[in-house]
Amino acid sequence: MNLFVLYLLLVKATLTSFSGLTSLPVLRHDLVEVRGVLTDRQLNAAVAVTNTTPGPLGLYVVSAGYFAAGWPGAAAGWLAMITPAFLIIPLLRFLGRRADRPRVKSAIEAVTMGAAGLVVHSTVPLARDAITGWLAAAIAVASFFVMVLTCRDTIWVILGAALVGWAASFLPI
Repeated sequence: MNLFVLYLLLVKATLTSFSGLTSLPVLRHDLVEVRGVLTDRQLNAAVAVTNTTPGPLGLYVVSAGYFAAGWPGAAAGWLAMITPAFLIIPLLRFLGRRADRPRVKSAIEAVTMGAAGLVVHSTVPLARDAITGWLAAAIAVASFFVMVLTCRDTIWVILGAALVGWAASFLPI
């Protein structure tokens, strides 16, 4: 894949992101569905690597770039990840004084809700690829409820799910 095109696709995803994983639907559409340079499994792996290592959630674009084009793709992902940080300074200067206006607040809320809907929409195919049996489904459902109903840190949920999966590997299922 052309590195400049990869950079543009990754920067498009990061520019449309308001938090770590909200760029996932854009990235999945461009790299998995349209161009076919990644599979859902590779995109799942990129997200999993980012979630199990320290740093921002949006760092998965570097892993996605790596899966798409090796080390040069990872460099393109890193550049795409830092580009919005350089663009936000003049944007904040321009919009900062206008952020308290009701119309601006409403627009920000609408964009946030739209991004949440896109994240849910892109999660379904990724979940279909990752959840391959009843045990994985049970772990996913239990993890969801633990995250929603308790104030546990994510690391404890990940460790608990890993422990259950490891213990189940010894059972004759």
